[in-house]
Amino acid sequence: QVQLVESGGGLVQAGGSLRLSCLASGTDISFATMGWYRQAPGKQRELVATITRGDSTNYADFVKGRFTISRDNAKSTVYLQMNSLKADDTAVYYCWGRFSFINYWGQGTQVTVSS
Repeated sequence: QVQLVESGGGLVQAGGSLRLSCLASGTDISFATMGWYRQAPGKQRELVATITRGDSTNYADFVKGRFTISRDNAKSTVYLQMNSLKADDTAVYYCWGRFSFINYWGQGTQVTVSS
């Protein structure tokens, strides 16, 4: 059974940094496209960044130049380095992975940026 578990969220001041981690179990992430989404209160879930099996990355415009997605297949972990955080980045961040044509989600980790 595939499970994705996020960690690394928390409270940070505007301009600060956080690194989120997503640990996958029950599968080999080497061949999967994975990514991060977020959902702020009262808003729809939105794409933040994705990374393919070949390490090609894609970012939402609102995080370009500030966030970096990466993966360590040996550790079954995907990361999201978030720099220059803004109050608008406050949301629950979800890890996503697509394995054998099925989408899987983590439970989410709260990121709160104080202004």
